[in-house]
Amino acid sequence: MTMLKLTVNGKPVQSDIAPTTLLVDLLRGPLALTGTHTGCDTAQCGACTVLIDGRSVKSCSILALQAQGRSVTTVEGLAKGDQMHPLQEAFMACHGLQCGFCTPGMMMAAAGLLAANPKPSEADIVHALDGNICRCTGYVNIVAAVQQAADVMANGAKAGVQ
Repeated sequence: MTMLKLTVNGKPVQSDIAPTTLLVDLLRGPLALTGTHTGCDTAQCGACTVLIDGRSVKSCSILALQAQGRSVTTVEGLAKGDQMHPLQEAFMACHGLQCGFCTPGMMMAAAGLLAANPKPSEADIVHALDGNICRCTGYVNIVAAVQQAADVMANGAKAGVQ
C-alpha cells in the first residue's frame, strides 16, 4: 500500500491505496464521490471526466498515484454550497441531459474548457466535448448549455460574481 495525499473538491485527502488503483476507483470507492461515473473503463466514453489542476482528464485512464499532491475536482465540487455552478444551471435550463449518465463527465469537460477559454465558439465547445459520448441526445442542447454557462460566467465575472 502507498500513502496518497491530494486535494479533492478543495479538501485535503489522505488514503492508503494499492499502487494499481485507478483514480476513478478511489473517487467512487473510499471517497464515495459517485458523481464520477464509470462507463467504458477504456477512456472512450468520458463519463469519468474530472479536473486535475483545472484540466479535464478521464479518471479511468490514470492511476490515483498520478494525482499525488494535485488538486482534483469532481462534479460534486462544482457547486458552492447550495449555489449550483452555472454549468449545472445551464444543463437544466437547456435540457442538456436525458438519462444523466454522461452529464457529470460532460460538465467536467466543459468546466475544463471554460477554465482555459471563457469565451468558446461553438466549434471550440464541440471539440472539447469530442471525447464524451451521450447516447440519448444529439448534443445540440449540451452545446447550448455550455454556451449559456459561458455567457453567464462572463457576465457574472464582469459583475464580480462567479
